[in-house]
Amino acid sequence: MLLPFLGSPAASADSVAAASVPHPVQYVDPLIGSSDGGNTYPGANLPFGMIAWSPTSTNGDQTNTAAANGYSYNTTRLRGFSLTHVNGAGCHPGAAGDIPIMPFAGSVDSSPTADTKDAKYAAGFSHADETAEPGRYRVGLDSGVTTDLAVSERAGAADFTFPADKPASLLFRVSNSLNGSEDAHVDIDTAHNKVTGWVETGAFCGRRANGGTPNNNRKSYYRLYFTAAFDRSFSGVGTWLDNQLSPGSISTSGGEGYLTGADRAGRGSGGYVSFDTGKDNNVHMRLGISYVSLAGAEANLRGEIAPNASVEDVAKAGKGAWNRALKSVKISGGDEDRRTAFYTALYHALQQPNLISDRNGTYVGMDRKVHTLARGQKAQYSNFSGWDQYRAQVQLLALLKPRVAGDFAQSLYNFAQQNDGIWDRWVHISGATHVMTGDPSAATLATFYAMGVRNFDVQGAFDSLYRQATVPHPSGLSDAGCPGQCEGNRPNLAQYMKSGYAAQDQCHCWGGAAETLEDSVADAALAQWAKQLRRDEEYKALTKRGGYWKNVYNPVATPDAGYIQARNADGSWVTPFSPSSGLGFAQGSAATYLWMVPQDIQGLAAAMGGRDKAASRLDAFFHNTDGSWSVSGGDALRYDPTNEPGIHAPWLYNALGQPWKTQETVRQILDTVYGTGPAGLPGNDDLGTMSAWYVFSALGIYPKAPGSADLLLSAPVFPHAVIASAGDRDEITIDAPRATDINRYVNSVNVDGEKHDSSWVDGSFTRRGGSLAFGVSAEADTRWATDPSNLPH
Repeated sequence: MLLPFLGSPAASADSVAAASVPHPVQYVDPLIGSSDGGNTYPGANLPFGMIAWSPTSTNGDQTNTAAANGYSYNTTRLRGFSLTHVNGAGCHPGAAGDIPIMPFAGSVDSSPTADTKDAKYAAGFSHADETAEPGRYRVGLDSGVTTDLAVSERAGAADFTFPADKPASLLFRVSNSLNGSEDAHVDIDTAHNKVTGWVETGAFCGRRANGGTPNNNRKSYYRLYFTAAFDRSFSGVGTWLDNQLSPGSISTSGGEGYLTGADRAGRGSGGYVSFDTGKDNNVHMRLGISYVSLAGAEANLRGEIAPNASVEDVAKAGKGAWNRALKSVKISGGDEDRRTAFYTALYHALQQPNLISDRNGTYVGMDRKVHTLARGQKAQYSNFSGWDQYRAQVQLLALLKPRVAGDFAQSLYNFAQQNDGIWDRWVHISGATHVMTGDPSAATLATFYAMGVRNFDVQGAFDSLYRQATVPHPSGLSDAGCPGQCEGNRPNLAQYMKSGYAAQDQCHCWGGAAETLEDSVADAALAQWAKQLRRDEEYKALTKRGGYWKNVYNPVATPDAGYIQARNADGSWVTPFSPSSGLGFAQGSAATYLWMVPQDIQGLAAAMGGRDKAASRLDAFFHNTDGSWSVSGGDALRYDPTNEPGIHAPWLYNALGQPWKTQETVRQILDTVYGTGPAGLPGNDDLGTMSAWYVFSALGIYPKAPGSADLLLSAPVFPHAVIASAGDRDEITIDAPRATDINRYVNSVNVDGEKHDSSWVDGSFTRRGGSLAFGVSAEADTRWATDPSNLPH
């Protein structure tokens, strides 16, 4: 259910400051976004952690799951609790979901892999018996088993309480990752009460092809190791391979492959351990994981969870870790639902990137070799949904956790060095998946630097990204995986540099128009980075390329208006053209991509005939012809809050001299397409991107463009907020004492106590910190921040 919001006024900034939320973790609901395509998962994790222990649901197909990333609130049947997940990715069935462990109350008398419909070795549950909170997940199954999970960064603890009158077993379904597996292995050590093993897998987006080669990503690019230790002996053991059960066996191997349905069902391996519950029906397990080795998994477990640690102990520590992370933004005022939506969004935004390095500093690189962290780097991170995250999530990461952002920047550079210089646009664990389009790494690292992040090899990373943007690579002429997983990161770069746009008939990309816009954003961001590094030659060249979007703007695309439109190599426009068409674009229409020029909104407005005409067209993007709102998606001609290309569009009115329309549009979206309950996200969270949009928008600030630290301003929803100091930045305080559900319009702003008549603040404020004080009211102020000389540029 999507619940509406009601604001609550506050008497003064001082009074609300005293009432800041002391324990923000209490307002997090991990079930938000777990239905209606949000694709979040409710299981136990820590900020940026490696392990994410969460249920895998089933609709009766062993090779599929009820939603991307393993869990759907509307499906109440589970076949295991998997150790790894990715937050909010859209490819069904997502990624990871490795090593599902299923508590089974009954006799294991057949191979679980032969249970292709999940009829026997799965169980239903009721949401009344389910509790999800940061760092912990509990559920009672219809079988009578209760599962209680809690995690550290690379390890976890579990209690399984079985019915005393039934056989009790744990099934380690080592081959049953969400997308399948190339191989898997399990060993059972009865002398030491341990189960160990691994899975060789990958295949993100391997089930789908976005119209391209079906098996382009049906490949392995990582191995996950695990070790599970028990505090009691086993009463029975066994393994299975495909349809053959082997009671008493202690070792087996076998993968499922990466096919689907009947082509994969009934394949794979695993092992089980059974327990005598006559006197004690509780089974306690501690478990560690590693992407490097079994020894690494053992060391991670030893270093993070003590032998006598209970689930309660681990959960308490995890709750504390989340509370500290969430206190990076302290709010006061607002009602319960608004606080829940806000802190859950912050929770989702701070789940990634994810650790892939062990406690000893080793990790597996993109070359599948073991590497050790360089001096100064604290962790190797992965899971980079670049096309999504560069628009909002990376800015929030840099603002709140600059140390993590720097290590993440170094991590991506490390991967590129191990991948023949290619910065892949969608990195999963140690794999280059090629998913989506553009060059989001350039936009991301340029943004990090602009926002003050410095703890990475700045010169080396810039040189590498500049080389990628200017020196063609052979992969850029490949059509493998196209259109949705094209191998080349700067496809057909020679043609792009010659023509000034990606030719639809020669680009080897998802869509020529989208690729041109994406590369223009990336190059403009790199240009700003080059300027800060005093690389004048690169700055001039990249600045020119940042304007290549103009080469795909057709001023007469329709009889009434100009649009972004794909072009062929001979300069001709690709026809037929319709504003509602996706031809030449990636997961969006021409109407949506028209606005994807955040680096040059003034230039875009000029191309449209001026700011007033541009604002009128933007009005039509958010409203039906009768003037009613259209901000929930489903209309290709209008705003789609469920996907990334247009999520910045509500903020463009600031640059067009009509900031009151940003204020009312942003608040309309906050109040209607976001909310509490499982349907509280508008679409795929995309590794925290949609959640980051909410966090920024609720605070009344939003990143102006990639490669910049400038912030656009709107009306905060909370009377008081404090963004904690981080790195070299002092805290940022945001006061709007009269903020309510009704008072959604800005009539004044003070920056550090001085009157401020612009609808944006420059990057120096973002980097140093300071205070923002908003005057807000129920009526739009059509004069504030409208002076053409003070507009965002």
